[in-house]
Amino acid sequence: MNIKKNDTVVVLSGKDKGKQGKVQRTMPAAGKVIVEGINVATCHVKARKQGEESGIVRREIPMYACKVMRVCPKCGKATRPAYKFVDGNKVRVCKHCGAEN
Repeated sequence: MNIKKNDTVVVLSGKDKGKQGKVQRTMPAAGKVIVEGINVATCHVKARKQGEESGIVRREIPMYACKVMRVCPKCGKATRPAYKFVDGNKVRVCKHCGAEN
């Protein structure tokens, strides 16, 4: 998976197409990511213990990682992943401006 936690991504398809957000969590085994403020659903929560509140909660739902594309922090464009070896380490590179991220 080429998307990591704290990356800024743009949504490519679906109801939130074109919106940007920060990745909160990745799930490589499932191929999904949770993006802040994107793909929000309302969930009905029931109180399980005395003192807890029940109600309707809005939370982000996982979405497939193939539906988002990483945004370069330098040029601000959505870009596919490119990799370069620097001093024996694999580094992600922007295809548009060549900046290392």
